[in-house]
Amino acid sequence: MKSYKIGVIKGDGIGPEIIDEAIKVLDAVSVTQGFNLKYEEMLLGGSAIDETGVPLPDETIQGVKKCDAVLFGAIGGPKWDNLERHLRPESGLLGLRKEMGTFANLRPAMVYDELVNASSLKPAVIQGVDIMVVRELTGGIYFGQPREYDANKSYNTMVYTREEVVRIAVVAFDIAMQRDKRICSVDKANVLEVSQFWREIVEEVAKDYPEVELTHMYVDNAAMQLIRDPKQFDVILTGNIFGDILSDAASMLSGSIGLLPSASTGKGVGLFEPIHGSAPDIAGQGIANPLATISSASMLLRYALGEATAADKIDNAIKKALSEGYRTGDLGDYDTKEIMTCSEMGDIVADYASR
Repeated sequence: MKSYKIGVIKGDGIGPEIIDEAIKVLDAVSVTQGFNLKYEEMLLGGSAIDETGVPLPDETIQGVKKCDAVLFGAIGGPKWDNLERHLRPESGLLGLRKEMGTFANLRPAMVYDELVNASSLKPAVIQGVDIMVVRELTGGIYFGQPREYDANKSYNTMVYTREEVVRIAVVAFDIAMQRDKRICSVDKANVLEVSQFWREIVEEVAKDYPEVELTHMYVDNAAMQLIRDPKQFDVILTGNIFGDILSDAASMLSGSIGLLPSASTGKGVGLFEPIHGSAPDIAGQGIANPLATISSASMLLRYALGEATAADKIDNAIKKALSEGYRTGDLGDYDTKEIMTCSEMGDIVADYASR
């Protein structure tokens, strides 16, 4: 029997609750598909600060490198907001991504037919939406030097190297080849030299993919077009800060940020996580939506372990649960059969995935 080692970082807020449900579903599908998953828990974020004094312990850095993939919940909360920036939970996550070499963030945004009325947009606008945002994750303004903060003047620097742009563009074009063969590269080339640089290199990479249609769009227009006509997009390729913003905007096409997963991949071990935050205001109440984390577990199976059949079973189980009318509270107003707790929704999906 094949066996895989999965690093588990539950994190803060609702992180432990949603991760437990994802593991429940992973265990259910692994039994039927004939492979074994071994889990190793690690610390990151606020929980790591409380226990070790730092948001990213060395043990976590070394531990993830020995895994086949890492399943991650969420970090952060008001408890740690007043710490110095380098000691805050978010700094730990940025550092972990850098250490893991996960330079490509894959964020799908799709609209389930069963939830077409859950979005704030008209059904005719969003029905059939299926977008993949490919976000560069370890470069750009979040990591650029120099940077400064003081009482009178502060600044950050947006930096990209040729290597960084080429490698993320290759990821996007490879994904486009498996989809509708269309890429929209999003930048701000009309005012930013770094975006002009980005655009030129993306066009160079495009020459190796003649079957893929490449277009360009300024980020402000892209934000508008995501709301006006999201079905025009297939793969969106963009940098770190623009991808951070646009992927969250795209997530709301589905009706809830609690539905959408992400994968951070690159040179080595991949990190798989929901795109939402730690939601400390609802932590411990059992009302969090675990579907984004369960979908992230599906992406883990597909992209890290090559277990596509198991991933398909999880995806189909989620669709079946929604088609049967099962909803968590964030989706409770839309064609609801029954409002489920976080754990109950995990039970339903695990049951369907095991069949």
